[in-house]
Amino acid sequence: MYIYILTNPTRTVLYIGVTNDLTCRLYEHSDGRGDASKFTGRYQADLLVYFELCADAMQAIAREKQLKGWTRSKKEVLINTFNPTWQTIDLETWTG
Repeated sequence: MYIYILTNPTRTVLYIGVTNDLTCRLYEHSDGRGDASKFTGRYQADLLVYFELCADAMQAIAREKQLKGWTRSKKEVLINTFNPTWQTIDLETWTG
């Protein structure tokens, strides 16, 4: 299971999610770009800037809730530690 953080092109929005298939989920987010009925579509938040692997679904959901409870600045520190330039992560080439 993965926890992931997406942002938009201007880096003003952060979206935190959980999935068991990160590649597929990223495709679904990008496919819904511009769909105002969905948060990521409305704010065009489909750029992966952070992810982590969890052992199981319960751990992933607990971590997702934890991160969602953090302040924006604390989330930015987490992202900066993992991905200092906030470059969009391509899972096929990421060497992190």
